[in-house]
Amino acid sequence: MMMRETKPTLAVHKFSSCDGCQLALLNLGEALLELPNYLEIVHFAEAGPSDPTAHVDLALVEGSISTPEDIERIRQVRKNSDYLISIGACATAGGIQALRNLADAAAWMAALYPHPEQIEILPESGAIAAHVKVDLELPGCPVNSNQLLRALRDLLNGVEPVRERRALCMECKRQGLVCTLVSSGQPCLGPVTLAGCGALCPSQGRGCYGCYGPVESVHHESLAQRFSELGLDQAASARRFLFIQGGAPTFAEAGVRLRARAAEEE
Repeated sequence: MMMRETKPTLAVHKFSSCDGCQLALLNLGEALLELPNYLEIVHFAEAGPSDPTAHVDLALVEGSISTPEDIERIRQVRKNSDYLISIGACATAGGIQALRNLADAAAWMAALYPHPEQIEILPESGAIAAHVKVDLELPGCPVNSNQLLRALRDLLNGVEPVRERRALCMECKRQGLVCTLVSSGQPCLGPVTLAGCGALCPSQGRGCYGCYGPVESVHHESLAQRFSELGLDQAASARRFLFIQGGAPTFAEAGVRLRARAAEEE
């Protein structure tokens, strides 16, 4: 990322999402108040500044691309940004709303709205990277505030942020947490999910829901077999993969295969 000698400029853009990743930034508290010492925030509607067409050094983008208008707007954001970071599960994999990719979206619209023909949507809800070049992806539901700060710090110091490659299980081990999958019989996606959340759910005795998306190599068959031993059928295992990060290609592939197998067994 090439920075000017003057204070670098920052924009935060929102697409189809719940605003949770922007709130993660707002909830930084004192650290957020210190951010303007290093970056000039020119657009962040949820925090006040509004200049969506400004050219900036760095853009943070929350939300998935779900409408034709979104496509045009993200292209404009990309054109006006030297470095673009997609933040959160919606921006990196389509989010919860990507569940409609597996259903008849037109039928859903017809069931919900009296005049669905007046609503323009894309056939699928997709990641930012499916439409424009993304320089860095920070997944999560929501994004980890400290992880985002580290990325900004690295960029300000002229260093390319390190991309997380470890599985969530490594965070559990570092914290000395007993494995929920082994000891508690909790269905957990930790072995196939990227680290980043600080093992939030396992630290509370719950299995991982896969908020941070898939690791490089997902062995879903062996994990689904373990889920079966815990009492989950194929359909339930499929729902585990096709949830928060169900739009991520490897999770989607795993979920679709398990769902098809469940249908065959009926």
